Amino acid sequence: MAGIYLLPLTAGFLIAGPISGSLSDRYGSRGFATAGMLVFGASFIGLMLLPVDFDYWAFALLILLNGIGVGMFGAPNSASIMGSVPARYRGVASGMRATFQNSGTALSIGVFFSLMIAGLAGSLPGALTSGLQAHGVPHDVAHQVATLPPVASLFAAVLGVNPVGHLLSASGALSSLAPADQHVLTGTRFFPDLIAGPFHDGLIVVFTVAAALSVVAAVASLLRGGRYVEPAVERTSATSAPSSSRLLR
Repeated sequence: MAGIYLLPLTAGFLIAGPISGSLSDRYGSRGFATAGMLVFGASFIGLMLLPVDFDYWAFALLILLNGIGVGMFGAPNSASIMGSVPARYRGVASGMRATFQNSGTALSIGVFFSLMIAGLAGSLPGALTSGLQAHGVPHDVAHQVATLPPVASLFAAVLGVNPVGHLLSASGALSSLAPADQHVLTGTRFFPDLIAGPFHDGLIVVFTVAAALSVVAAVASLLRGGRYVEPAVERTSATSAPSSSRLLR
């Protein structure tokens, strides 16, 4: 379902990429790539403004904008890189571009989760403590559960697992609660509702950094150099090769 919900992002990329690439060949890469990064950053600002209980259509429009921004940037930027080096070095340039892109993608996962956990750590312990105590869990047990590393709660949320029952069963506190409280704590709504606020706080941190980095990328794109033009000597030497070598080829 998460993949289905994110289809607008893919659609935006598939639509904007070819169009932006075609137009950048005619009008230049600088404007399209820079505008793409600004659109990309604007989508993160929009995501920050979404409430916790957002409507899907608003989310779909924002991730569509996110995909459009990536598509506007990707093709013109790649063309600008490949067009800025001599023809004999374009294989090296392509390899370096792919290396940096893949390395950045891998590193971004670690950076994303680190920022997410930093945002969670500020508000998750208090939310867990008060939420558990509201359903009869003793303060010391609630405090012990709340002081667990926030990364555990993050991955439980990503996997769709409610860890509260397991955590309370280990201390024996779950069996001492009223049946109604046990049903609520181990149900499918308690944990997602409880961490919604702290999870949103973590996303605010992530989206703020992403928007700031998009602006930095837009400035770097705006300052890019012009298109490389091969010297006339290189073109002449390439076209005036000896006839014997042409025969050998």
